[in-house]
Amino acid sequence: MSELWVVVPAYNEERRIGATLDALAAQTDRDFTLLVVDNGSTDATADVVRRFAATAPVAVHLIREPEKGVGCAVDTGFRHAITHGALLLARTDADCLPQPYWVAAARASLAAGAGMVCGRIKARHDEHGPVGRAAFQGIVAVASTFGRFRPAHRRTGYLAPYRMHAGNNMAITARLYLAAGGMPRRPSPTDRAFLNRVRSTSADIVRSRTMVVQNSTRRLRAYGLRRTAYWYLDRGSGELTPDPR
Repeated sequence: MSELWVVVPAYNEERRIGATLDALAAQTDRDFTLLVVDNGSTDATADVVRRFAATAPVAVHLIREPEKGVGCAVDTGFRHAITHGALLLARTDADCLPQPYWVAAARASLAAGAGMVCGRIKARHDEHGPVGRAAFQGIVAVASTFGRFRPAHRRTGYLAPYRMHAGNNMAITARLYLAAGGMPRRPSPTDRAFLNRVRSTSADIVRSRTMVVQNSTRRLRAYGLRRTAYWYLDRGSGELTPDPR
């Protein structure tokens, strides 16, 4: 079994996860084990994964995490992978499209000595036109800049500077994941809290421009521009559900 596991949390993603699985099957580096964590789906998400597993070019595992929240699903998945021999962990989400060199880029950074590597996100091309995609990229850029100057991210004790990362495009060594205490077991958003846990533990955090994932922009359609910006600025979803579906 491979030392690298890719973990995909999923909740009611029967319409989208097939494309994510196909993108993972098309990786240039397929020396990995795929673990899908079904976070209590009530649709046919698990059936889609099982059909994919029957002919997949990589080993596929499916487990269920009934405790709701992306943090719970990711933490359960990472710890399951570690228990079964994973030394390197990568994560994307069930509505995202990792580009073909994604796994290879993650492995290269970790092999070069990084404890954690954060990739680059782009807007999916099948959900919005050019204006919507540009708006999404602009929101991400503003949120990233805001995060660097936010006092909570600049306090003493951090070993690495803050740079916003997307939880759907990251990789980490099993050793650092456990040392940092793992993913907060709670609903989204969890990414900043997890990054700060890692920053408090290690300075070995790098960014990779070749580790690219196409990110879903459905939050933009569900929330609108202002509320989406509010979300990415770590202000939560307010009166809106954290799940934009």
